[in-house]
Amino acid sequence: MTYHLYRFLLVLIGCLPFRMIYYLSDVLYFLLYKVIGYRKDVVRKNLTESFPEKSEKEILKIEKDFYHSFSDIILETCKMGSMSTECMVNHMGYSNIDELDDVLRSGRSIALFLGHCANWEWVSSMPIHLNKKTVCAQIYHKLSNPQLDKIMLKSRAKQGAVNVEMRQTARFINKMVTEDKTCIVGFIADQSPRKKDAKYYLKFLNHEVPVITGPEKIAKHYDFEAWFVQPRRLRRGEYEATFIRMHDNPASLPDFELTDIYYKMLEETIRLHPELYLWTHKRFRYAKNTSNS
Repeated sequence: MTYHLYRFLLVLIGCLPFRMIYYLSDVLYFLLYKVIGYRKDVVRKNLTESFPEKSEKEILKIEKDFYHSFSDIILETCKMGSMSTECMVNHMGYSNIDELDDVLRSGRSIALFLGHCANWEWVSSMPIHLNKKTVCAQIYHKLSNPQLDKIMLKSRAKQGAVNVEMRQTARFINKMVTEDKTCIVGFIADQSPRKKDAKYYLKFLNHEVPVITGPEKIAKHYDFEAWFVQPRRLRRGEYEATFIRMHDNPASLPDFELTDIYYKMLEETIRLHPELYLWTHKRFRYAKNTSNS
């Protein structure tokens, strides 16, 4: 019953035209930011500590713009499962995806590094633009709500992507290698690891934070090329992603250097448009320190 209720609500939202979606988003912004104050203390703390060089006025501007963007992404994600291929192509573009396709057609697989920037969920539309023989996979963390998890998996697979639960990553890639299949595997690798699993710390947004190094190990072990996704919002409801080659031979790099490259690129992307990053999570809960410089 819960699943069918969630599904009905998503189908209802999916049937709405985009102009109505953004009208609802404006209402949602008012509720989240002005009425409920959803995680406002977390967002304010993250922004203030990440950008000590910015004035209070600048921080408040980023904060308000973030909640507008956050509301849009919530509704856009609800809309995703009902979007046709043509509709998705009109709303999510890729400036140089042919470069990735060339690598994949050569028989080389790719580890794709993403962050929670702009509309990261719509990046699951990549298979539309790639060689149909390529397996496009996205690593995901299972949601605690099984009904929502089931709905999100179906929605993310709408344009041809394969969902791989995080604990099944090695098994999935081993299967691809054994079957000699070329694949592109997307990792949203900016989550905070559990404190007991923190093996490596680096400087990120004015904090010294523990980071996940699994994607680097996978790229090196399986000899994948490593690419970074840099998304931007062209206008409301329209996004474009650019792909940047991080390294064509990660196995040749010293330990953690690929992770350093990833976080450097991610921070540069966030600083370009800080309002498009997901600030509601406690990303710095295990930080060793916060610099004031």
